[in-house]
Amino acid sequence: MSRMVNLLVLPHPQQRLPVLASLYPCRLPTIHTRSANSVSESQRKWNIGFKAPRRLVLGLGASFWSQFMSMAGRARSKHLIALAKQEVVIEEVLKNVDWPQQFPFKEEDFQRFDESPDSLFYDAPRFVTHIDDPAIAALTKYYSKVFPPSNTPGVCILDMCSSWVSHFPKGYKQYSIVGLGMNEEELKRNPVLTEYAVQDLNLNPKLPFEDNSFDVITNAVSVDYLAKPIDVFKEMCRVLKPGGLAIMSFSNRCFWTKAISIWTSTGDADHVMIVGSYFHYSGGFEPPQAVDISPNPGRSDPMYVVYSRKASTA
Repeated sequence: MSRMVNLLVLPHPQQRLPVLASLYPCRLPTIHTRSANSVSESQRKWNIGFKAPRRLVLGLGASFWSQFMSMAGRARSKHLIALAKQEVVIEEVLKNVDWPQQFPFKEEDFQRFDESPDSLFYDAPRFVTHIDDPAIAALTKYYSKVFPPSNTPGVCILDMCSSWVSHFPKGYKQYSIVGLGMNEEELKRNPVLTEYAVQDLNLNPKLPFEDNSFDVITNAVSVDYLAKPIDVFKEMCRVLKPGGLAIMSFSNRCFWTKAISIWTSTGDADHVMIVGSYFHYSGGFEPPQAVDISPNPGRSDPMYVVYSRKASTA
């Protein structure tokens, strides 16, 4: 296809591989509320609750939240202090955000415990799933609600950070479903893909596709590995068609040595704000929104979605 570079057409395998449990789970803490006397001022403002300790070897700068709140308006601060008295509602996290003028993260926030080449880490295929079955079912159900109907003429979808399974609805087909991932053997086994490309986005965030190529971009449980997220999100905006939908889904599980430090040192609501900031600061997207699609809160893996559409004037 003329709009794509170095893409391979896949034969569809006869059978799916069995779903296995993740070999390297990293469960980050879920959101809990505390009394006003047991948390810091920044925690009261953001209702962060318990947080995993920062990895000292990475030398993280000041907390994003304290930076953010120092730059946000008093009205927003009072609103979030009020929210601290109740459970965080994920859908509310990205509503009416007073974003700082400048991207509030520092370079060290995107360092990883393991900074060896990602190509080495992903060299061997891992035919595993990284969220449990209820979370997978919840994501598939969400996709079924927001995707264009199967076999819609001309629809093209990009599954970023793809692997052997994309969690799309059973039997879902489109003119083009392209997988972009790190391991060719995994991509070859993905039955939903019509094409694939192997690329390390942390080494080269430039997407190998023409402008305005895709109607939908998905990224399932992998946004936490992006070390150059603003560059990647700018590229996402470039290759999306005007009005195209970008869906970032994530849980609290990861290969923690490869996840960025700002992710492994924060909690679920923080992650929603972090991903929302990528959409905001990359430009060209409508205000991002968040959805909690967790199927069994407290009993199975949580599941969250932050999504946005490319602005029609971008």
